[in-house]
Amino acid sequence: MAAAAAGATPATARKALLSTTSTLLSSSLARSRRSLSCAAASATAPRIAQQPPDLLRWVQREGGFVHPGLRVADHPEYGLGVSATAADGVIPPGAVLIDLPGRIPLRLRRAANAEDAVLMQLADQVPEELWAMRLGLRLLQERTKSDSFWWPYIANLPETFTVPIFFPGEDIKNLQYAPLLHQINKRCRFLLEFEKEVKQKLGNVPSGDHPFCGQDVHSSSLGWAMSAASSRAFRLHGEIPMLLPLVDMCNHSFSPNARIVQVGDVDSPDMSVKVVAETQIDQNAAVTLNYGCYPNDFYLLDYGFVVTSNPYDQVELSYDGNLLDAASMAAGVTSPNFSTPAKWQQDILSQLNLHGEGAILKVSSTFWRYSLFICSISRFY
Repeated sequence: MAAAAAGATPATARKALLSTTSTLLSSSLARSRRSLSCAAASATAPRIAQQPPDLLRWVQREGGFVHPGLRVADHPEYGLGVSATAADGVIPPGAVLIDLPGRIPLRLRRAANAEDAVLMQLADQVPEELWAMRLGLRLLQERTKSDSFWWPYIANLPETFTVPIFFPGEDIKNLQYAPLLHQINKRCRFLLEFEKEVKQKLGNVPSGDHPFCGQDVHSSSLGWAMSAASSRAFRLHGEIPMLLPLVDMCNHSFSPNARIVQVGDVDSPDMSVKVVAETQIDQNAAVTLNYGCYPNDFYLLDYGFVVTSNPYDQVELSYDGNLLDAASMAAGVTSPNFSTPAKWQQDILSQLNLHGEGAILKVSSTFWRYSLFICSISRFY
């Protein structure tokens, strides 16, 4: 999916997981392989291929449908993504914008050969909550093949992603939000540990059964693959995550002008995925989908952006009397006594579920609601 959204604030500083530029493979690769090199992120991430194939034509050539009034272009508000053209007039509600036949979505599949069996064994070692790494392994497998059916799609993917696992350490610290920092550190630790497991597993695999064409896989390439999946995959019927070429270039909006429709079961040969216009789409307008009603820490962690007016945002709080005392003194409030509330104050905090065993740690709020929440606590003192 594109890296910007309506009202989004793009991540600023970015860096490869382990180094500024990680060259994972030598230049003397066999012709049957494609490089897994991972460069440092930049303001505008280049594509995997310098001159990638035309994605719209590839989808059409493989039996898909793309509305003639669509193009892939930079939009002034949303950035790179799918937009209506300036010449073909408006697109009416109900119009099919994109239709992908079942052979085009990329997903983790049942083992069909020894290579796939090894890949599935690696995927089984990944925790369910990190499903994006499982799908990422499949993507990484296809990226190494010179004859991959999905190469026109993969060639159009960003060479780098702006998610926090690629931030420099100092920028990660500056996020200053403990739940988000915990998830970032957890993912980074996982990638470093999973790299060891992958190397150990692949070290004992015959060359003909190697799922990555014999190439060495590092945490940087694993991080790229996991980020590609987490920021671009969709979960449709059966909750099976899939990468949907071209569809994943539609940007996000909480008031989208299009929606995704899956036709048929995921394992059916007649399965297809469509993008249908929900509202009229004017000339030059970006085609937008709702990625989900998630808080900003989720969007930053998985997509690399935050939405400035996110009605589903949440702030995770805990009542820390000592911290509130320090903040009150810094603000010039005398005798705050947050750390030693009286019995009646404890009772009020308990009624608000801010104290005791039933304390609520997540508060759904916009900024003004959050401010009102803080003020309501302060009035007790």
